[in-house]
Amino acid sequence: FTVVSYKRHPILEEDAAIDLLWQCFQRTRAIYPFTMGAIAILPDHLHTIWTLPDNDPDFSIRWKRIKTTFSRLYQGCTAGNISESMRRKKEKGIWQRRFWEHVIRDQTDFNRHCDYIHYNPVKHGLVNSPLEWKHSSFRKFVEKGLYPQDWGQSPVKGLLGMDLE
Repeated sequence: FTVVSYKRHPILEEDAAIDLLWQCFQRTRAIYPFTMGAIAILPDHLHTIWTLPDNDPDFSIRWKRIKTTFSRLYQGCTAGNISESMRRKKEKGIWQRRFWEHVIRDQTDFNRHCDYIHYNPVKHGLVNSPLEWKHSSFRKFVEKGLYPQDWGQSPVKGLLGMDLE
């Protein structure tokens, strides 16, 4: 999944906002379970891979709950200038209405998406190496031996050994 803030406003640049997002994930998972395979949280968007229970594939209800809970509790600045349609729907201008989803087809597809997710903070110029970005699952992947610590430094090779640049 890719979830983006409204007008790409950097709502997730403060640790307090990221902590709140984690709380929203935990609250939602308590009611609508899912496991998180990978994640990177950037100031204005996030990428994550989830596995849902076989008997409950409704990811939309999960995202609705996460985004609604976050919006209700978030104390930071919003992007402002919300539309009349957003006012009618009681939206606060924190999240874009939609999200992007992709169904992972196989291990190769999973590996490629993990590479994309973990390299994203480098791609956006936030750090020089995925290891430097604390708001991602990269370090856990390193601990499990799935990536070397220096992965993501030029030249970039993905989990499949393919060049990413």
